[in-house]
Amino acid sequence: MNKFDERKKSFEEKFARDSELQFRVQARSNKYLAEFVSEKLGKSEDEKNKYVQEIIKADMELPGTEDVYRKIKEDFKKASVSIEDEEIRKQMEKALLRAKEDFK
Repeated sequence: MNKFDERKKSFEEKFARDSELQFRVQARSNKYLAEFVSEKLGKSEDEKNKYVQEIIKADMELPGTEDVYRKIKEDFKKASVSIEDEEIRKQMEKALLRAKEDFK
């Protein structure tokens, strides 16, 4: 294997590791966010665990986090729980920061 091939393989491996880490951070962030929403909605422990999976699944619909935001907003609306958009966004940011800290 020549130097170019070695370098290419190294970059590919780094990309794969970075992608996996990014996926894990986002999944952990979604878990923390789902726990926050579950608490606000008064869900039981079993319901909370199911809700974590729902949030993770919602995140797979589209790139980015808007799909998660829309699901959470809709869930609060269905439960007749009033919450400001800024609070949801703030909690999303806090969950992401917490998840990033977990993987440092």
